[in-house]
Amino acid sequence: MAQKSFTLNRDTQATLIPAGDVLSLKEGTDVHVTQALGGTVTVQANGGLYRINSKDLDALGEEGRTQYTVEETSAPVVEGEFSEDHVWEALRTCFDPEIPVNIVDLGLIYDLSAVDQGGGAFEVFVKMTLTAQGCGMGPSIAADAQQKIDALPAVKSSQVDIVWDPVWTPHMISDEGRKILGLN
Repeated sequence: MAQKSFTLNRDTQATLIPAGDVLSLKEGTDVHVTQALGGTVTVQANGGLYRINSKDLDALGEEGRTQYTVEETSAPVVEGEFSEDHVWEALRTCFDPEIPVNIVDLGLIYDLSAVDQGGGAFEVFVKMTLTAQGCGMGPSIAADAQQKIDALPAVKSSQVDIVWDPVWTPHMISDEGRKILGLN
């Protein structure tokens, strides 16, 4: 993805990375896109990194909204009966805002289970971790994962919990993730 610069055309809600604080970037702020994956955009501005959610991409102007809205903004369309594979596919559309690898290939998903609620509806439970315990983006990443799971047709509800045991290490990154990061 070519990195581009934009000037915000309105005040925009953004999340400060890695603190996780939600604040407003002001209209007229120059931003430089560093990553656009999973329906969110990471920008550099005012000496920091910020995550802008898909609902606010219009602040990048028509070119930015058009370019980045088409990037994996939702869980994949699924057909047929419920499958845990569909949940894994949805989780592969969630990204750490600083690392261009999805949370599955980063090795952040520790457990996934589904409980049949009857009538074709399922409740999904996920345990995930983060690359660092002090990362304030954890709630945002977990909420993104939950939103994408909840968007699956057969999912009645989901719960995504952040856990710290075992402690994440780079050895947990999948072969695909290592390839993307140039670690092979």
